[in-house]
Amino acid sequence: MSTAAVSRRDLLKLSLLGAAAVALPFERVVRARSVSQIAASRLPKPYTLPFSVPPAIDARAAGSLVTLEQTARQVEILPGFATTIFGYNVPGAGAVTPGPTIHARRGNPITVNQVNKLPAAHPQWGYNPWTSTHLHGSASKPQYDGYASDITDVGRTKRYVYPNKQDARTLWYHDHGVHHTAENAYMGLAAQYHLHDTVEDGLAIPKWAFDARPAADQYDLPLVLADKMFNSDGNLRYDDASHSGLWGDVVLVNGVPWPNLKVKRRVYRFRILNASISRGYLLKLSNGAPFTVIGTDGGLMPQAQLATQIRIGMAERYEVLVDFGTYAAGTKLQLTNLGVKNSTDFDDTGKVMQFEVVGDAFDPANNTVPQAGAGLYSLNPNREVWSLTEAESAGTTKIEVVRENGMWKIRSVDPQGRNKSMTWEDIVNSGYKEVVSNPRLGDVQVWEMTNKSGGWFHPVHVHLVDFRILSRSGGSGAVASYEQGPKDVAYVGENETIRAIMRFGDKDRRDTSVTGRYMIHCHNLPHEDHDMMTQFRVGDDVDDVADVDRCNDPIKADPAY
Repeated sequence: MSTAAVSRRDLLKLSLLGAAAVALPFERVVRARSVSQIAASRLPKPYTLPFSVPPAIDARAAGSLVTLEQTARQVEILPGFATTIFGYNVPGAGAVTPGPTIHARRGNPITVNQVNKLPAAHPQWGYNPWTSTHLHGSASKPQYDGYASDITDVGRTKRYVYPNKQDARTLWYHDHGVHHTAENAYMGLAAQYHLHDTVEDGLAIPKWAFDARPAADQYDLPLVLADKMFNSDGNLRYDDASHSGLWGDVVLVNGVPWPNLKVKRRVYRFRILNASISRGYLLKLSNGAPFTVIGTDGGLMPQAQLATQIRIGMAERYEVLVDFGTYAAGTKLQLTNLGVKNSTDFDDTGKVMQFEVVGDAFDPANNTVPQAGAGLYSLNPNREVWSLTEAESAGTTKIEVVRENGMWKIRSVDPQGRNKSMTWEDIVNSGYKEVVSNPRLGDVQVWEMTNKSGGWFHPVHVHLVDFRILSRSGGSGAVASYEQGPKDVAYVGENETIRAIMRFGDKDRRDTSVTGRYMIHCHNLPHEDHDMMTQFRVGDDVDDVADVDRCNDPIKADPAY
């Protein structure tokens, strides 16, 4: 099996994608009209296409075994055009993007087989589309975490075992194949995964029903945001501006450009995921009404929070409630994007989707909004993350996201004072052994993440853990109200430092399944691919593949077959 250890420098030289002729300037705030090569008259007008709900898979009904095929398919995203996408499908159903939302219960592990049936070469860009599927937000074993170099070549299958042992939360699964994460995710290999538990069951909020009700009767809905640019033939255009980022002029929600969702006069729960590869959003309702934020990356917050604006970087998730019962039938509200610093805006990237209130009958169950500020732990009684204190910390790991000689890198200082500056190529050349930090199982650490790249924001993702953001300095100021919940991605703004506290494994150090190596990277995916990614190790490596219960080598323990 290949581990994709090709030299990063060679890859940059040989890439058929190439780089943009001219990189975008560092300060990208001027609005350009468009970037797609299709006449504006051929693009759909915002809010004219119907909202679409991705298909759902009940993992319990599937017998805790789900098989998904990664395949290429032509679909109609823009009316009148055929667009080739990479999607996930249950065999015989056809590829879709976003892929099917998987629903699982806490305490019920499942196995997902990912079958790579993509073309041997990308139909437009020519690269080899190996894959590695990351269930983002899951405390999975290293060999099932979607380690970037644990690739599945075309024609092979990879088994992923997901423990589902954490709180209810909105996770998502997406491609993480080394050097091609950005292209594969941009082509469509992304979808949500919802974990449910008894705490969520006990709340009178909208929640997904495990009884196969039609999508029209569901009030707990995924919103997968992604921006795209298109060639004149309707296929996706890829231009990452010399590996700086890709900013499209068409905003998709669940694969539909600027859709219109007809909502009944009741409470809805929206699970918002930013699946764009480079674009950040500052979301706001057109009438200025506040969202009630009830969940962050790591699940339900300790208490509900009100926010009139939500900044969401790539890979972040927020769960919000909106009560449409306060509006008359016929009211139309828009979800808008005010834009963030260091993104490129176009004519219609300030628009996301529309809500059209209708007077139809609805199910009145689970139709309440928790009171914001009702008291700490009034929403989620689990104190595992929120009660962590710096007094418990075994040390501080410092990382800096920087750009050196045209390469995106992560510099670090571990709790023992050791300095390192590495790319993923350096990790490969070390035999995958170099790490920026090596906490013991169950240790608590404070991580300081500093953005010194200049002219960019970086959503930094730490695999395995949920963390609490303690502070922000040098940038946007205090921790926002909507960030007051467990996180696994930190939006680190230009010249900003955030401090976060996290525990690596369980407090009692009993669950040894999460020992081994995990990744840290920027979720601006062209940055990750070029080469802003490194790793840490929890406890010790166990490389003995004969010891199937203890081996935690992310490449060798359970390879694709």
